[in-house]
Amino acid sequence: MFQTLYNYFWWDRLWLPANLTWADLEDRDGRVYTKASDLYFTIPLAFVFLVIRHLFETYVATPLAGLLNVKEKIRLKATQNPVLEKFYTSSCKHPKQADIEGLSKKSGYTPRQVERWFRRRRNQDRPSLLKKFREASWRFTFYLIAFIAGMVVIADKPWFYDLRKVWEGYPVQSLLPSQYWYYMIELSFYWSLLFSIASDVKRKDFKEQVIHHVATIILISFSWFTNYIRAGTLIMALHDSSDYLLESAKMFNYAGWKNTCNNIFIVFAVVFIITRLIILPFWILHCTIIYPLEFYPAFFGYYFFNFMMVVLQCLHIFWAFLIIRMAQKFITGKVVEDERSDRDETDNTDEEEEKAVTGSTPPGATKNGPLTNGHPVLNNNHRKAE
Repeated sequence: MFQTLYNYFWWDRLWLPANLTWADLEDRDGRVYTKASDLYFTIPLAFVFLVIRHLFETYVATPLAGLLNVKEKIRLKATQNPVLEKFYTSSCKHPKQADIEGLSKKSGYTPRQVERWFRRRRNQDRPSLLKKFREASWRFTFYLIAFIAGMVVIADKPWFYDLRKVWEGYPVQSLLPSQYWYYMIELSFYWSLLFSIASDVKRKDFKEQVIHHVATIILISFSWFTNYIRAGTLIMALHDSSDYLLESAKMFNYAGWKNTCNNIFIVFAVVFIITRLIILPFWILHCTIIYPLEFYPAFFGYYFFNFMMVVLQCLHIFWAFLIIRMAQKFITGKVVEDERSDRDETDNTDEEEEKAVTGSTPPGATKNGPLTNGHPVLNNNHRKAE
């Protein structure tokens, strides 16, 4: 039965245009083609990325945070209370008023003390400013290097300037070493993001992030199987072109460089809109939907690849809506919270207590008022609008 499923999965008609078989993509005469078995290498490489990330965050990002004066905000810990802790972990982190009254009687706290306990307990679970800075630093470094590498890989190719050449001779298009490593590194990185998503900074667009990572991994893998290498390299480089700008804006946000953060975010918003809402749908999607039909009849792989591209485009529209709304409020000078962020909760009582504990203004506050762990708009429980 396994062999039958295997044969159906690798049926030529699913992956290749009519009148072509896998035999046509066997290495010969010095020409090398993509092989599904190559992708096994990306799983162990993803764990190598996780190790490199740990070393980078420890020995590069952490000292950099110190140089940029990234300070942690002092958080008052919730007192030990088994009744409230059990409700927090097993029932709800945001109790309703009726629950607060009941918990007040069981715990011996006043309703106000119960509310403060839950507020502090939620703050304890939120990621620290240093964790956010380290994560943004790692992503910034990778996306910047990946974008530069991607441009090196494709900038001298004829299909970079004439998208019809993406499909000339398809699928009998030999694989270049630079394309091989570009694919292996990009796919391994996205595997590492998926593996670490549970421990990374949580965002309100968590589900969209999971969908994005899965769709990206499927697209990269599928384009490898079907030898959509030329189109794949264009798409990956296009995505990397704006991601490093967002991560750098976050880094300056956490460092308190508010004006620099604002300016980079506006540049990011412009680049994101141009690449994801103009170039991708009107050039790249046109290239993957229209041009292939000039060279071969549509087949399952053609439909599946473009369906996944549409899924990604829908996510881009979702993130673009949030980005445009934030950028508009930047320009008009309004203070706004990132809808995807999950910031610390405070009230006047907590602030007074913090001053009493520290004897000074809490870290994260300035003479102009609290910055909410940096800049309110980019307070990172994002993931990147990727």
